[in-house]
Amino acid sequence: MTYWSEIVGQRDAVQALEHAARPGGERELAHAWLITGPPGSGRSNLALRFAAALIARDPSDREMVFGQVRARTHPDVAVLTTQKVLIGIDDVRDIVSTAHFAPAEGRHRVIVIEDADRMPERTSNVLLKALEEPPERTIWVLCAPSEADLLPTIPSRTRSLRLITPDAAEIAALLHERDGADPVIAERAARLAQSHIGMARRLATEPEALARRDRTVTLALSVTTLSDAMRAAAELLKVAKDDADALTERLDERERANAMRDMGLAPGATIPPQLRSQIRALEEDQKRRATRSLRDGIDRIFTDLLSLYRDVMLSALSAELSLINAEHESRIAELAGRWGAERALDAVDSIEVARDRLARGVTPGLVLEALMASLAAQNAHHPTREATR
Repeated sequence: MTYWSEIVGQRDAVQALEHAARPGGERELAHAWLITGPPGSGRSNLALRFAAALIARDPSDREMVFGQVRARTHPDVAVLTTQKVLIGIDDVRDIVSTAHFAPAEGRHRVIVIEDADRMPERTSNVLLKALEEPPERTIWVLCAPSEADLLPTIPSRTRSLRLITPDAAEIAALLHERDGADPVIAERAARLAQSHIGMARRLATEPEALARRDRTVTLALSVTTLSDAMRAAAELLKVAKDDADALTERLDERERANAMRDMGLAPGATIPPQLRSQIRALEEDQKRRATRSLRDGIDRIFTDLLSLYRDVMLSALSAELSLINAEHESRIAELAGRWGAERALDAVDSIEVARDRLARGVTPGLVLEALMASLAAQNAHHPTREATR
């Protein structure tokens, strides 16, 4: 596989970055880049590969450097990411303070900020000042869903690259070639993930993740009464928690083991009093990540439900478009016959309201209960216009 082959469906962006990163391409190399695109389009992976290509002194060294960049062990790269809702101002100040370091081994020093849209205005202003006074051999690479998610002054000081939603067939091919997924499973995973590369990989390689997604759709289709709605809400909360735990458990263990090793302690050893504050700080960060992961898991449920009611709407309209949830085609058709397109659209609106409530910090369980109750109300509604004609 070539160096950029894991970047799916982004030919124009890859071509621009390759021209800028190649030895002798300094004329096309901006001091700051902004990579935007929908969730799952590969923003972070592209940013890290670009960073490695900028650092490597020879194209033949890129894969080796990328391995170090991905592991965050290369001295010439700094990556700011967060498990919190917002990136803190102190985190940005810390990484800005490293911008003037000269490259230790490579051609450039590269600073990557993932989820740059999570910087509030005060934090963004700290970064803005650094972008206005760029060191000669330091390159900034920012990632965000869109330019509109940042202060207008930040995109104006960067070169922007807009990624597109990858084609599901291309993602399925990648899952088969890179991860060894069965072609049928790879196609299903790419379709159900709606071209979100990271989620498609999880669905293709983790049977539990695929089962949780299928359970989400089955539960939604089973809601007809208020009692059904309350049971579904409770189970969906458990689905989201199980999904979040699966993502964070191994990461938590690895972080704790690394922290113990860095402090010179054997696994399972008693932590000396003078080092306990460091472990407590790590545990607090992990708790915050668990909270965010649960909310992210619920947001994934909302995405899956949106795909379901999109399918119901298409079925009600007899649209000649493929269903995302093709495995539930007969039940989707039955619901479309009872609801019609208008009520399917109402369900979509209810999910967007739930997503807004979750973003505003409403208790996840209450958000899910209100959503499921609204879906139950759709079933109790008077007959659709189509049925009364």
